[in-house]
Amino acid sequence: MTVISELLEVLFDLSALLSVVGMGLLALTSALALTFVYRWYSRQKPPINVAILVGLAAVSLWLNTDLALKQVITAGNLDGLETNAIVTIASFVVGGFGASLGHQIGDDLAVRFFAISGVKDLNREMSQLVQSVGRTITVTLPDDIQDIEGYDPVDDATKEKLAGISLVFPRRLTVGELKTRLVSRLKEDYNVGHVDIELDESGAVTFFAIGSRAAGLGPTLPPGKAAVAIRADPAHGASAGDLVQIWKSGPEPELVTAAELRAAVEDVVTVVVDAADTDRLSAEESYRLITMPSEPLPDREFASLLRVADETMGAVTVHESSALVGTTLGTLDTTVVAVKPQSGGVTAIPARGHVLEAGDTIYAIVRPDELRRLEAVTGPSKQPSQ
Repeated sequence: MTVISELLEVLFDLSALLSVVGMGLLALTSALALTFVYRWYSRQKPPINVAILVGLAAVSLWLNTDLALKQVITAGNLDGLETNAIVTIASFVVGGFGASLGHQIGDDLAVRFFAISGVKDLNREMSQLVQSVGRTITVTLPDDIQDIEGYDPVDDATKEKLAGISLVFPRRLTVGELKTRLVSRLKEDYNVGHVDIELDESGAVTFFAIGSRAAGLGPTLPPGKAAVAIRADPAHGASAGDLVQIWKSGPEPELVTAAELRAAVEDVVTVVVDAADTDRLSAEESYRLITMPSEPLPDREFASLLRVADETMGAVTVHESSALVGTTLGTLDTTVVAVKPQSGGVTAIPARGHVLEAGDTIYAIVRPDELRRLEAVTGPSKQPSQ
């Protein structure tokens, strides 16, 4: 009952109540200042336990509890000791809540301040300890983001999110390692399918373009083929890639054409047929499908593998003034799958000793940055300025 009565006396004591409230405001202000400075310096929200610790440390320094207790005990006067203890405990409790509130308010103020001042958010992947000793590399992306030719464009919202942002990495990285980490961050954090970026020796971006992975049915269709949706009854268990025959239903069934099954939803089936056979199929007709034994489809397998790879198929033509004229394919540091001379047929998987001539078209499996370099070396040679 003595403790309860002392607590009630403190609650109704105006000076003690003001002291407790003041300690709460002191903790709130200290945590708010720490959070604002931390956010300004690191662009990260500090841990809440750090903010509470700083707030309570400010309360402890102000109260100077240890010195006050020593003075009371040394003087032999224990009157009011219980009251001082209750005020101290209450101050720490209120200070903890105040520091937590200051942590939230400080972070909100910092974010609003940076938004008004035009400072963009910085994405971080390291601790403040590493940043404090300056062992970081900051890569700032340009505001103008280009599209990679041959790939579907990335939506405008993603481009706006990436424009002008800065990404921070450890300093002890080579240009190649920095480029690899940067590409991985962009793909994982921003769901970008393909990245074509060039960095100079200092880590600054000299070229930046992005693209999304090819979607839809079109990129997987071989030349001379077309996809058509018809009404039909595929066999139970039939799936994409099965070879089928399309027959007209009726008293006298008639073979229309052979096709490849791509998708089936109830009685609507998508098949791939020769482009010349599309006129033979009618949207009003209901067909019957007969599944045929499986056969290897190299073109379909190649398209499916290429669709999920970082590389793409590129075709470049050797200019008559290109430095590659008269050299062999072995000089190219890329995967060449075919060569088509200006007059003649396509040579698949050409030998490394194949001599290049003006007008030759090179088909290569390359990444976007490699394709740009290949286009540069096969294009007109740059004459030195006089």
